[in-house]
Amino acid sequence: MFTGIIKGIGTVTEIKRISDTAKLQISTDLTGQINSQIGDSISVDGVCLTITKLDNQGFTVDVMPETVHRTNISKYVVNRKVDLEPALLASDRLDGHFVLGHVDCTSTVISRHQDENALVISFSLPEKYKDYVVEKGSVSVDGVSLTVVDAINNTFSVSLIPHTMDQTVLGDLMVNDVVNIETDVLGKYIVNKAKEKLK
Repeated sequence: MFTGIIKGIGTVTEIKRISDTAKLQISTDLTGQINSQIGDSISVDGVCLTITKLDNQGFTVDVMPETVHRTNISKYVVNRKVDLEPALLASDRLDGHFVLGHVDCTSTVISRHQDENALVISFSLPEKYKDYVVEKGSVSVDGVSLTVVDAINNTFSVSLIPHTMDQTVLGDLMVNDVVNIETDVLGKYIVNKAKEKLK
């Protein structure tokens, strides 16, 4: 379980791909700060992964085929910057929203523009998931908890304050970049139950 409040930015230093699997080595000083251990969960760009190797310079994770197919990890290259968040402790503040690290789909940046001190980014959204993204609802984009500014047809927009741009990699997104999307799990349950009643 995560909150979508990013705690650090890492760098992908090594990628080993075998068929549809991958092993990633990520450089960061975050693991030392939070006393991570082998077997702990960590969110990498919104993807919940298990730490399999650990040292003061970073950590290693294994990625299974389902995750490679569902996320943007297949597009990773060495030196890519990634958003990181360790798993939530029971004693932690509950900022952001409940994020499971179970990515629903990938999405493409379709536009970005400055709105005074904020950067507004719009994304495409697969038809299958449009009912789960609503105006002023929560959404996770590359693991970052954000509020939806608007949701129109198969697109939605978010607005980034300077702090979010400084503390995450979202401010570097450009048109046609691909991101990981996790819709609000509470919203998914509500929408699915409502659909069942209409059958």
